[in-house]
Amino acid sequence: MNERQNEPLLNVTDIVKRAKIALNLQKDSELAEYLGVARGTLSNWCARNSIDFPLLLNKLKDVDYNWLLTGKGAPERNEIFCDSEEARGEVEIIHKPKTSDPLDNRSVTLYDIEAAANLKTLLADKPQYALGKIQIPSVPVCDGAIYVNGDSMYPILKSGDIVGFKEINSFNNVIYGEMYIVSFDLDGDQYLTVKYVSKSEKEGCIRLVSYNPHHDPMDLPLKCIHTMAIVKFSIRKNMMM
Repeated sequence: MNERQNEPLLNVTDIVKRAKIALNLQKDSELAEYLGVARGTLSNWCARNSIDFPLLLNKLKDVDYNWLLTGKGAPERNEIFCDSEEARGEVEIIHKPKTSDPLDNRSVTLYDIEAAANLKTLLADKPQYALGKIQIPSVPVCDGAIYVNGDSMYPILKSGDIVGFKEINSFNNVIYGEMYIVSFDLDGDQYLTVKYVSKSEKEGCIRLVSYNPHHDPMDLPLKCIHTMAIVKFSIRKNMMM
């Protein structure tokens, strides 16, 4: 394993700096007061490279989370919303395609992935697992949307969030570094996960990488994979209600 793989995915000291920039604050003590914690607590977060993400993100709802946590993008949040009986919340466009992807106002079908058990079964009989429609402004072309379970992509994705996806037809079309839904078999059990996909040093494998540093990367043989779909957007259900 190289040194880069051992580096933490998030740098809390940099996150604190960006939080102060977003709030136009100069001192750590001012940020601590805004967050409602002691100055020493903020120092301990930086020293341990661990922070109370729910508190931070709840206090900075108007800041773009991707920029706050990683420094990528811009501080201002992209104000796009969905309006549906099935889901209501803010939409963050995660996938930024390298080729043109026509945008317009369209509905996306929300599916029951738990009833389908895996993505391949769902895509083979979509009407059977449809829960309803989500009307989203300026959404990329998608094959559907499902609820997320687990905390492997926290805090980018939380259990109960919705992700929109588009199936890929070949492993040759995988864009490394992007987020994917991966449906696979392993030791006789079926799994469905949402992970970043990167190149693996093992032949015939891809590497699944979580955003949550408590989850280790996994080298997955391509022969175990049923279906893969790139994540096009995410919705935090009820965030704005």
